[in-house]
Amino acid sequence: MANVAEVLVDTLEVAGIRRIYGIVGDSLNGITNALQKHKNIEWIHVRHEEAAAFAAGAEAQLTGELTVCAGSCGPGNLHLINGLYDCHRSKVPILAIAAHIPSPEIGGDYFQETHPNILFKECSCYCEIVDSPEQMPRLLQIAMQTAKAKSDVAVLVISGDVALKKAAYLANKACGPYFKPEVIPPMPVLQDIAKRLNEAKRVTLFCGIGAANAHHSLMKLCETLQSPVVHTLRGKPYIEPDNPYDVGMTGLIGFSSGYYAMEACDTLLLLGTSFPYRQFYPSEAQIIQIDLNGEQLGKRTNLALGAVGDIDCTIKALLPLLTPKKDSSHLEAALSHYKKARQGLDALATKSADKTRLHPQYLAKCIDLAAKEDAIFTTDVGTPTVWAARYLHMNGQRKILGSFNHGSMANALSQAIGAQATFSERQVIALCGDGGFSMLMGEILTLIQQKLPVKIIVFNNGALGFVEMEMHVGGMLDYGTVLENPNFAAMAESIGMKGIRVENASTLQDDLQQAFNHKGPVLLDVLVNRNELIMPPAIELGQVKGFSLYMMKAIINGQGDAILDLMKTNLWRQE
Repeated sequence: MANVAEVLVDTLEVAGIRRIYGIVGDSLNGITNALQKHKNIEWIHVRHEEAAAFAAGAEAQLTGELTVCAGSCGPGNLHLINGLYDCHRSKVPILAIAAHIPSPEIGGDYFQETHPNILFKECSCYCEIVDSPEQMPRLLQIAMQTAKAKSDVAVLVISGDVALKKAAYLANKACGPYFKPEVIPPMPVLQDIAKRLNEAKRVTLFCGIGAANAHHSLMKLCETLQSPVVHTLRGKPYIEPDNPYDVGMTGLIGFSSGYYAMEACDTLLLLGTSFPYRQFYPSEAQIIQIDLNGEQLGKRTNLALGAVGDIDCTIKALLPLLTPKKDSSHLEAALSHYKKARQGLDALATKSADKTRLHPQYLAKCIDLAAKEDAIFTTDVGTPTVWAARYLHMNGQRKILGSFNHGSMANALSQAIGAQATFSERQVIALCGDGGFSMLMGEILTLIQQKLPVKIIVFNNGALGFVEMEMHVGGMLDYGTVLENPNFAAMAESIGMKGIRVENASTLQDDLQQAFNHKGPVLLDVLVNRNELIMPPAIELGQVKGFSLYMMKAIINGQGDAILDLMKTNLWRQE
């Protein structure tokens, strides 16, 4: 008779699971032993459980399918939590198997004892303990179905001794795929939305990840309303491609054109987004929000009208009620502004003189030009995300992943592991900050061991750059932001991975081609300028005062050379 662990693995196999990300441990021995008998499920051995959760999240984001990670009892569970928080906030279907201490010892302050049923509650939609064989595989099936139905994290806690007990039931045929219903607002609500849009003179759309499946319908809506489209970062791969109405992003890392399009409208239509930065919503326009998740309605800004609905289905139902607009002046003005904003950003992506650090904008632009048409990009939080948002072009095939909601460091390399394990034939490029990369740097060993040909590009500016900028805007001198980095390329070479160090802009394009043509994993260590200013689309008076105060303090404290470098970097470009 099979044991509980074997039934668990059998059930996962029937459910179509192909990979489990994690680190082995004695409390997981029953499960990992059972995995040896199942050649259809691969164990992806990472070096830190946090990376396992990030990697699983990347696979789930790219496929839309349930993905699994696992952690051993105590510290192994705790290491999972940050990555699972990211999955939870990104709303992707994850099953986390959290091993537990021997069941007779629970509550006795045993070695490595924690309370995983409490620990995981906040970052999951389902978290239950398997106390007896009679609960399996039923609890596992409930966990999987809940994760799929809610597109969220489900956690199953199981003690090592329970996993080794004789099973009470064999694996059942797993539940079929979860088909979400088509949700459309009732006709009176649709008519109200249509009336408001028909009466409006200047409509702008603001679209997020919730509109990912609605590209064709969105284009028809834009044509009908003669409206520009602003998109969020998570919506970028889906909204930006083949879109003549696109005017970029808004927010701290956005474009001035995105900000302008929202400020200039009299009606803002939010579609599938819960953009968190309230200061970037227009103060005068009426705002209409449509979202599949009713909890998001009115969360960020006051609404004239909110409606629950699938974006694609709702637009299709709305279009027959709309009167095509003849006045395109709002759209034309927004597109003109976008053209100027794009030209301004491209003007910053220039070569620097040799023996000076590279402009990160130029690095991002060169990556964009050299990457394949179906490349998958992962990006660390902070400045790499800024340059990716502004310089990577999406075409309908490319994808970009990051910790865009949770905002964790050290996500890019770990997410690249999941992306490459899932899509072995596609090019996967991790845009890492030197701070984020060094936080989970051990995962380059995972690339070597698992033979994953990820291309890592480290934006090596020797500082926690985004944090440093926030300090300056707040009128503070930077403190604790300096990073004394090794030669990352030499380090990669020392452990059997190809490493390339880029110190001159004149060699960058050749170095990128060399890295991208290499069959295995590569680390490209690029020395970029620390003093690049990230200009938001709108600058508030308080930010100006804060930055002026920083410059005064820097000069008084003998840091005038830093101000000079700042001016050299941002007021003129060295060709």
